[in-house]
Amino acid sequence: MKSTVNEIRLRFDADVERFSNIETGQSATVDAPLAMSLVAETAAAVTPRATHLLDVGCGAGNYSLKLLQHLPGLSVSLIDLSQNMLDRATVRVGAATSGTITPMQGDVRDISLAPNSFDIILAAAVLHHLRSDDEWRMVFRKFYESLRPGGSIWIFDLIEHSHPAVQQFQWRKYGEYLMQLKDEAYRDHVLAYIEREDTPKPLVFQLDLLREVGFRNVDVLHKHNCFAAFGAVK
Repeated sequence: MKSTVNEIRLRFDADVERFSNIETGQSATVDAPLAMSLVAETAAAVTPRATHLLDVGCGAGNYSLKLLQHLPGLSVSLIDLSQNMLDRATVRVGAATSGTITPMQGDVRDISLAPNSFDIILAAAVLHHLRSDDEWRMVFRKFYESLRPGGSIWIFDLIEHSHPAVQQFQWRKYGEYLMQLKDEAYRDHVLAYIEREDTPKPLVFQLDLLREVGFRNVDVLHKHNCFAAFGAVK
């Protein structure tokens, strides 16, 4: 059985400090600083007249902060399961912009998003908590409908690979990366909570789904091992 939403929330409630370093991002994620920069700079280039950002699974606010370096003054809506994360993000992001901050505690599957409300959506290391194909489809459609025409969505996340041999190889390489960061115990700890919590989908599945719900331009910014940065324009 996978972790419940409440179990995931409790883990993140206790891990705010680790997610509050904008220089390193989340260390267990391959190429986290590079992906953050690519997502922020691309979002700013594609949607330069943006006024309202939605940060889904905002954590402590790193991705919003990085984007504000390129598009200052944005109003920012923040969604996170963890109230502790949301509180930290609200303070940090609020200090970095003259725009309004709207925190929303909860699960993106349950939160209503008004149509045509946002210019940019960021979703970093969050969508792998979705479960069924229908949930993925519903959330992607919700994102599409909540964006204004010309708006863009940018995702960085853990991904799965379609072929079992490719998945096995990439998973082994990811384990080696985690061991280089710390040690075998750390590798086993990270892989165990991924197995317990996460249900990632292949990159191709997500790119096809973006097109299916209506996005007209879909692009991959970066892929390395079990992680990818990609996005689309409405």
